[in-house]
Amino acid sequence: MNYFSSDFKLGILGGGQLGKMLLSDTRKFDIQTYVLDPSDEAPSKIACNKFFKGDLMDYETVYNFGKQVDVLTFEIELVNLEALTQLENEGVKVYPSPKTLKGIQNKGIQKAFYTESNIPTAAFLRFDSPEQLQKSIGNNEITIPFVWKCTEFGYDGNGVKVIRQISDLDDLPNVECIAETMVPFKNELAVIVVRNPSGEIKTYPVVEMEFHPEANQVEYVICPARIDEKVAEKARAIALNVSEKFNHVGLLAVEMFQTNEDEILVNEVAPRPHNSGHYSIEASYTSQFENHLRAILDLPLGNTDSKVAGVMVNLVGAEGFSGDVVYENIETILGWNGVTPHIYGKKQTRPFRKMGHVTIVNEDMTEARKIAEKVKNTIKVISI
Repeated sequence: MNYFSSDFKLGILGGGQLGKMLLSDTRKFDIQTYVLDPSDEAPSKIACNKFFKGDLMDYETVYNFGKQVDVLTFEIELVNLEALTQLENEGVKVYPSPKTLKGIQNKGIQKAFYTESNIPTAAFLRFDSPEQLQKSIGNNEITIPFVWKCTEFGYDGNGVKVIRQISDLDDLPNVECIAETMVPFKNELAVIVVRNPSGEIKTYPVVEMEFHPEANQVEYVICPARIDEKVAEKARAIALNVSEKFNHVGLLAVEMFQTNEDEILVNEVAPRPHNSGHYSIEASYTSQFENHLRAILDLPLGNTDSKVAGVMVNLVGAEGFSGDVVYENIETILGWNGVTPHIYGKKQTRPFRKMGHVTIVNEDMTEARKIAEKVKNTIKVISI
């Protein structure tokens, strides 16, 4: 099939910042793109050939959208699986496949999959409701502290809570959840795996993630991770195993814990471009977005090595501000060498909402991290 400057149509479910950055590479290759998103102000709207407004969880909406395209992908996991399955049965290429997505969409199913597949992960129990969870605590089946996660619809730290005392259970929503054993760890790591239908597979270098203590949200992504090479090799090998077990096509971001004993435990995965790979736009030979595109079109995969050390800083809405967004001091950081901001195009800010990111590249990782801290302390995402 001729993908370039032709009648070929690529469909993307979800029109957020991930879709917008993916569309940058489709424009480079001149590929026709259709995007479906529930918001009239979706960041991807300005960058695609055709934009459709609609509910990603509605069967008819997703099915009718998918019938218009040759290959269908997504930038968010919360999409209608039944519609994707029907489209695949009717000959539309859907990557990653509905079968892969089904094993990932629900975190309870995802965790059970790791256990069944002998993939190292933290011990957990699954519950239909907070009431069932409380009974288990009363029966001493779970020890406080532990990590509570809703099994569906969680994102960017939402749907995750550390339970440190019994009163922390009071405000939990009445949804299916899992309770994970607290893992003593010294690093949170991630490995992005890219694979095409022909079976070619590559991993990006291991990255290290530093989290905001309150928002449970990534503040910095550091590549390469500041870890021993043997630990890095182990992390990449486990990520490849996870990819093989899920049989995914496209990108798979594998988030992990490095324990105090240097064991690697898989936390969770995302079958799409991921926050932990944004650094690759500036720092890698081939960005995660270009490689996702190459993978789903079954083209040769690009070089995943880094050209230079990279640190990514997430730009999130400042606490105490909600409304029309203003970026303070962006002109200042634009004057610094190796600093590249990416503004996602969301018109409204609110506390901790992801509004953009900044990549810092430098030959010296220590220097890159220092500049990243300076960026974080300089630019502010506020409202009018």
